[in-house]
Amino acid sequence: MTGVTLDRVTKRYGDVQVIHGVDLRVEDGEFCVFVGPSGCGKSTLLRMVAGLEETTDGKIQIGARDVTRADPSERGVAMVFQTYALYPHMTVAENMGFGLKMTGHPKAEIDAKVKEASRILKLDDYLGRKPKALSGGQRQRVAIGRAIVRGPEVFLFDEPLSNLDAELRVEMRVEIARLHREIGATVIYVTHDQVEAMTLADKIVVLRAGRVEQVGRPLDLYNDPDNKFVAGFIGSPAMNFVGGVVEGSGSVAAKGLAQPFTTGAALPGKGAEVSVGLRPQHLKIDPAGSTHRVELTEALGGVSYVHLTAPSGEKLIVERHDQINLAPGVMVGLGFDATDAMLFDKGGQRLR
Repeated sequence: MTGVTLDRVTKRYGDVQVIHGVDLRVEDGEFCVFVGPSGCGKSTLLRMVAGLEETTDGKIQIGARDVTRADPSERGVAMVFQTYALYPHMTVAENMGFGLKMTGHPKAEIDAKVKEASRILKLDDYLGRKPKALSGGQRQRVAIGRAIVRGPEVFLFDEPLSNLDAELRVEMRVEIARLHREIGATVIYVTHDQVEAMTLADKIVVLRAGRVEQVGRPLDLYNDPDNKFVAGFIGSPAMNFVGGVVEGSGSVAAKGLAQPFTTGAALPGKGAEVSVGLRPQHLKIDPAGSTHRVELTEALGGVSYVHLTAPSGEKLIVERHDQINLAPGVMVGLGFDATDAMLFDKGGQRLR
């Protein structure tokens, strides 16, 4: 296996630029996830690595090889798509070995590689079946197996779980994580689901409008985001944001929060507008208070999410690890520890 390097990579369709000078290094054996909202360029960037989209400017390297202008077949990559793209008239074994058959590999070699991929993916009992006799999760495992038998240097996954139901997505996340541990492959994985990104990645690349917003380990992005976009995108439920004003001497007054608070962050001048971010688990409900109106309680068993409206109209979500079930219309108080608050300037950049 080997790493992937993107050096000032750009992509234009005519006069429209969709990828803006991306620099990135994916290390050998690393599981790197591209994440971001729809239309941010993550699939386009992945397809550029695969050679399915032409690179307008910049350079793409796989290992020490410059593959910027190389054909897809010469790049040493295998791609798993959102759709399974299995041949319906072929068995599982035939689907998995078809690529090697078309490139003239000996039957004994194909059979051995299919058998090994089947062992890794637990498909031994299904090798004689055709795709119509498989579940969605099993079909996706076959598509992954077809990639494995090619022995690529880099695996590319383009939203492979989005067609599965919630239970199968969880199951397949576990399978893909186990697969990565077992074969030690270099993986680039695209998803819009930040839960997938957090649970699978060694490294997350957060993209917005064709630009990299931040790169880092999952918990580093969660605990120390560089900007408001990353802070709001990473984490479920999303971070609460309320408007605030600098009062001076490190003090901030925030809409929707009961009292001004002091912060150690470097603040702009008095009167400057800022945004205050608080994770749902960092807000504390005071049943004896009466400042915030309960709109809805999502009681999920081990955790509850309480949706509140402040007198200023700000909407907030509070996470509690109990079975509280506050009725709509009930008034409660709200508190927090100022050290948990993250501050962002008017442009969305983090104030530290």
